Amino acid sequence: QVQLAESGGGLVQAGDSLRLSCAASGRTFSNYALGWFRQAPGKEREFVASIVWSSGRTDYANSVKGRFTISRDNAKNTVYLQMNSLKPEDTAVYYCAAGSFAYRTYASAYNYWGQGTQVTVSE
Repeated sequence: QVQLAESGGGLVQAGDSLRLSCAASGRTFSNYALGWFRQAPGKEREFVASIVWSSGRTDYANSVKGRFTISRDNAKNTVYLQMNSLKPEDTAVYYCAAGSFAYRTYASAYNYWGQGTQVTVSE
């Protein structure tokens, strides 16, 4: 059974940094993409970043490009999202997901989801 466990969320001020972690277990992910999505109150879930496990290829939403970095640790089966220069509009629940590397910027491509971790950025 695939399990994705996010951690690292919290309350920070604008301009601060946070690093989210997603520990993945239950299968090998060599043919998968791991992605981060976020959902703010009253808004739809949106793509943030993804990484293709085998190649390391990364993709980012325009809104986070240059501020966020996704990476993976193969030995720990863990994906990270380093978030720098955080803004109040980054406030959301952040979800880790695993799924097909095709169409990996779309939530519908992902079969497995974590429970989410709250990130709140104050002014």
